[in-house]
Amino acid sequence: MIWNTDTPRCAIEFASCGSIFDSARLKRELAVIEEKIGDPAVWADGAKSQPLMRERKRLETLLADDAELARRQDDIEAYFELAKEGEAVEPELEREIPALVEFSEKLESKTMLSSDTDGLNAIMTVHPGAGGTESQDWAEMLMRMYLRWAERQGFKTEINEIQDGDEAGIKSATFTITGDFAYGLIHGESGVHRLVRISPFDQAKRRHTSFASVFVSPEIDGKGGQHVNTTDSAVRITHLPTGLVTGCQNERSQHKNKDRALKMMRSKLYEYELDKKKAASRKIEDSKLEIGFGSQIRSYVLQPYRMAKDLRTRVEVGDVDKVLDGDLEPFIRGFLRMRRDGNLPAPIEEDDVA
Repeated sequence: MIWNTDTPRCAIEFASCGSIFDSARLKRELAVIEEKIGDPAVWADGAKSQPLMRERKRLETLLADDAELARRQDDIEAYFELAKEGEAVEPELEREIPALVEFSEKLESKTMLSSDTDGLNAIMTVHPGAGGTESQDWAEMLMRMYLRWAERQGFKTEINEIQDGDEAGIKSATFTITGDFAYGLIHGESGVHRLVRISPFDQAKRRHTSFASVFVSPEIDGKGGQHVNTTDSAVRITHLPTGLVTGCQNERSQHKNKDRALKMMRSKLYEYELDKKKAASRKIEDSKLEIGFGSQIRSYVLQPYRMAKDLRTRVEVGDVDKVLDGDLEPFIRGFLRMRRDGNLPAPIEEDDVA
């Protein structure tokens, strides 16, 4: 690789362009939070103290990230100064500049997470569409993709409920992703996902199109009124006014399964009410959506070409295997950018997919 004197500034500016930090403002906001936390009366009310503690942690993290970004930039500037003096620093630059770009892209995502629920854990549900074993296998592939993504982020995961497919794959699965801003990062994955491939279940080796739906809700704490059905230790809860259903079977204790299922129900009810405010006619239960053509948000094509394409943001990734292994960062950033700009479009029509 050939370096010139214009490279460092261009590279650094490119790496930093999406991450906008106002350190002075963040420090002022942190000082206000610290003052409120210092009031003994705040600690008498958990409903007041907990949000303050979360906000303090968020601000401290942003300031730490800002300091780390500045350090990385300074290191690269120093390497270029050494290069001017004749030092062989190309290996260091080839390592540090891509690392800086990756770091800044992650910071950009963090700066776009500001809603009340963005900082919460995420509860994800995956359902296959019509198509039997082929769609059930695709649903399991999607579940694995999100579990791998969570692992890459350092998040914890827990399978709440899973129903195996008749021959392969799954009929449904619900799992929780636990970590800072898990919901804010992954909530844009709600929708129908389309797979095109040569089916491993077709002896004639024909190309098949399969669909599966994903629903994401924030993990909400609070009280609710539900009807509880139990069998052994497994628990299934139905909210009678809305018909929403949650269940948990992974704990040996029925009490723990009930607590988890209630928490999942509160999350679904919270998202349900938000959706009612946005559009009274919209149904948030993904199993009630038409899981097929015209409703998908993303296509994963393995045959005749290889590409993953988001049909809302138009983000495309050629290495679809990497995506299916949990590398969702380009799609997450694309969705968050469009949400920030307020111009997130509806999915494009199938005929427009190249």
